[in-house]
Amino acid sequence: MLKIIDIEWKLFLREPVTVAFAIFFPTVLLLVLGAIPALRTPDPNFGDQRFIDAYVSTLVVIALAFLGLNKLPATVATYREKGVLRRFSTTPVSPARLLVAQLVVNLIAGTASVVLLMAVCRVVFDIDLPHHALGFLLTFLLGMLSLSALGLLVAAWAPTARAAGGWATVVFMLVMFFGGAYLPRFLMPDLLVRIGEHLPPGVGALQESWLGAAPDPVHLGVLALVTVVAGTVAAKSFRWE
Repeated sequence: MLKIIDIEWKLFLREPVTVAFAIFFPTVLLLVLGAIPALRTPDPNFGDQRFIDAYVSTLVVIALAFLGLNKLPATVATYREKGVLRRFSTTPVSPARLLVAQLVVNLIAGTASVVLLMAVCRVVFDIDLPHHALGFLLTFLLGMLSLSALGLLVAAWAPTARAAGGWATVVFMLVMFFGGAYLPRFLMPDLLVRIGEHLPPGVGALQESWLGAAPDPVHLGVLALVTVVAGTVAAKSFRWE
């Protein structure tokens, strides 16, 4: 298992574009937004916070969504298309270990992305670190697992790597929209904001825990439910060839 994880991590690092988007893009976007003086000024729309303070949770959503919905389905579907999964199935090593390795690599990359983001938040912009650390960590893990389960579901149903990329892009855009990446959440209707708070990866719970409140158990429950349901359906319908 450790050997497979090691190999998958090395393969991940050999894709500079993937590494750039997964680990560095959220931090670079924060630096770009933080360079605009108006976004570093307290605003009543954000409870007298700065825009960059309120947008941090969305930056976490971007990192998790890219790993779970762009990288994972494309990688698994490509492995199937090239016969990698079929070769695994002929060995004593279960092909399922390859999927576990993908999840572990996503968790490592996601953790690196968020840690880098936090460091820049604190050092460059004096943004407080998550006040409810345990709640943030739990939401982060459930958010990553729920998006990865959706990514595996796409990989399980898509007939080709190209189809997996197309289907995953649709889900990715919806997650990004409801997560406030395209339109700041304070400009969205209340209904859309509430929907976004319950969808993976839990932008509402991420923001609550960052500001110091315990995440809403309902939000966490939805993330856990999506993980179990999507993961179970993906496992039962997954094709190795």
